[in-house]
Amino acid sequence: QVQLVESGGDLVQAGGSLRLSCAASRTIFSINDMGWYRQAPGKQRELVAGISNGGSTNYAHSVKGRFTISRDNAKNTVYLQMNSLKPEDTAVYFCYADYYNYKYWGQGTQVTVSS
Repeated sequence: QVQLVESGGDLVQAGGSLRLSCAASRTIFSINDMGWYRQAPGKQRELVAGISNGGSTNYAHSVKGRFTISRDNAKNTVYLQMNSLKPEDTAVYFCYADYYNYKYWGQGTQVTVSS
């Protein structure tokens, strides 16, 4: 089992930056795939970025070039660096971990980007 705790969400102006953190309750070295989804009001949850334990990354088209995902296995933490934020990035951001064919979720952290 894996517990995930996100932090770093905030209110920021358009063009600003935030870094989200996702701390896991166990070593993430053995967790193949971790990353972030987001859900805006009235919309479906969508994948933002993912990273494998080998360091391979994938991004939603809408965030490529602006967001960077990374993982620190020694700290059991995954990060999402978000730059050049836009109002359409406003959402609750959820961390996930795929572990033994089960997807674990954090409780979410709110990101609000004002125009």
